[in-house]
Amino acid sequence: MAPDEAVVGCTGVLLVGTRGSAGPGEVLVRIRGGSETFLAWSAKPLPKGAPVLVIESRGTRQVDVIEWADPLDALSGYAGDAD
Repeated sequence: MAPDEAVVGCTGVLLVGTRGSAGPGEVLVRIRGGSETFLAWSAKPLPKGAPVLVIESRGTRQVDVIEWADPLDALSGYAGDAD
């Protein structure tokens, strides 16, 4: 099956942790106006619940992921200088 390019660049959350080269986990990805699950592969083990970014599609509902921290989350607590 051809790679699903629409999923590359999407974020998700691991439902099952990855095991690095020992095997995949499972990720729930926000895509196409909903959510879909994919087998998730990563270079290093990642725990269940970790936020991830899809960096490549392997086709047949399999993706490569990396751990992800949304850079905008750092701004959510910013109140600015009111002085």
